[in-house]
Amino acid sequence: MENLMLIIRLRGSAGSPWFIEEALETLRLKRVFNAMVYPDSSSLRGMLIKVQPYVTWGEVSEEGLSNLLKRLKPKGKSMEEALKSLGASDLDSLRVSILEGKLAFHKLDEEFKLPLTLHPPRGGFKGSVKKPFKDEGEFGYRGQKINELLKRMV
Repeated sequence: MENLMLIIRLRGSAGSPWFIEEALETLRLKRVFNAMVYPDSSSLRGMLIKVQPYVTWGEVSEEGLSNLLKRLKPKGKSMEEALKSLGASDLDSLRVSILEGKLAFHKLDEEFKLPLTLHPPRGGFKGSVKKPFKDEGEFGYRGQKINELLKRMV
């Protein structure tokens, strides 16, 4: 099982430099509260460091991934047809194949509408979106605690 990183955009683009916007578009996070899952790599980490004040990220758990998959919307066909074309019988088998690395979440866009849109967190943010997570803020790396935020946003 490889490490999967969940990335959620927290801030809008007003006043942000062009290279930040370009990196966010590469990560496919064009709007606030968009979320994507990518396999962990050094190039991904480099991009995350660049756009750190605009996103939060961490390792997604199995439960968090199954919560995310419930938000998938198929493109122009039923959910069953979309899952069959990927070789999955239901959302659980899709989750297992993503966790095992057989399917890449960010490459499911032929069958599903990506990126996923999330709600603002229930109960609001606990800190400021202008401070890093380690300083009691919201943006930046948060490790396993991304799953707690995700639970409030699904």
